Amino acid sequence: MSLKSRGEVLPSRSFVTQRWALLLCVASFCAGMLFTNRMWTVPEPKGLAQPTSAESEKLNLVSEGCNSRIMQETQDIYREAFKTHGSLQNLDKTISNLEMELAAARAAQESIRGGAPVPDDIRMSESSGKRKYLMVVGINTAFSSRKRRDSVRATWMPQGEKRKKLEEKGIIMRFVIGHSATSGGILDRAIEAEDRKHGDFLRLNHVEGYLELSAKTKTYFSTAVNLWDADFYVKVDDDVHVNIATLGDTLARHRSKPRVYIGCMKSGPVLSQKGVRYHEPEYWKFGENGNKYFRHATGQLYAISNDLATYISINENVLHKYANEDVSLGSWFIGLDVEHIDDRRLCCGTPPDCEWKAQAGNICVASFDWSCSGICRSADRMKEVHRRCGEGENVLWSASF
Repeated sequence: MSLKSRGEVLPSRSFVTQRWALLLCVASFCAGMLFTNRMWTVPEPKGLAQPTSAESEKLNLVSEGCNSRIMQETQDIYREAFKTHGSLQNLDKTISNLEMELAAARAAQESIRGGAPVPDDIRMSESSGKRKYLMVVGINTAFSSRKRRDSVRATWMPQGEKRKKLEEKGIIMRFVIGHSATSGGILDRAIEAEDRKHGDFLRLNHVEGYLELSAKTKTYFSTAVNLWDADFYVKVDDDVHVNIATLGDTLARHRSKPRVYIGCMKSGPVLSQKGVRYHEPEYWKFGENGNKYFRHATGQLYAISNDLATYISINENVLHKYANEDVSLGSWFIGLDVEHIDDRRLCCGTPPDCEWKAQAGNICVASFDWSCSGICRSADRMKEVHRRCGEGENVLWSASF
């Protein structure tokens, strides 16, 4: 008789099997934790071993060496590139200078062919090599300014043999004037007679007139740069006192600089009202009413380097003229790589201002009265200003530029 027939009930085999299976799983897991240390370790790829600390240091040293070498090579490349760029800039400047010299030589040749007078020192330089000067000083004057010219000759402008000696030191000085509206008239004949006596004029191919000062300035620089090869070209009014040695010393400090514009820089208001002094007919070009001009040197005295004078000579026909000549000159240099040098010794006041500065050892280059845009009653006061503010004649002849 079977157990079932006896009425006994046996436990279910499937139930016992599941429980034992669970126990076997837990036992296997625990055994794995006891006999292995790879529970959370990521297996290493075949063929790649973890580097030691010594090997890591070697790798870091090699990496740093490579980086420093790459940096050095990169710096060398940049350095060579900058050298090449600098060489190209120097070559470009040299070509530009040669082009300007060629244009100036052509302009001088055309001027001579057109019958322009050639000074004696230029004739001499043609046979013995062109003379190099420090500066050409053009003293702007008018037909009616004979007394002013005489006051300049009696004070700060050497005459006769002394003027020739000054030219040997590298300084050319001339009164600058054009022609009257009626060429060959009484005004021109008076200047010709005065020039025969003193020999200190530079005659321009220009018709004189107050409203033509901008045109006269262009013609002066163009003519001067074609006649004399100088480092600087100076324009000064005939009612201003100048210490020539101090001027020469001031300019000589900037001799090595290209494209230099030296003077007392200012930026005055643009005057749109008609009838006032220094009225600007083209005021609308400078923006709204009340605006100021761009920075430019005051017109009593300023100097420009040879490069800039040559630039004016080459582009004379296309340079725009404003009503005021100092504004015109400043406008011609806008857009050019020009160094503006503001030197207040070029615009001292008359005594006691220039006298106090001279006593303090700071001799002025130029002196005048701002209220008169020159020395007030200069024909009468020039000697007094020279006596009290002059550098002394011995300073000029002992100076070396």
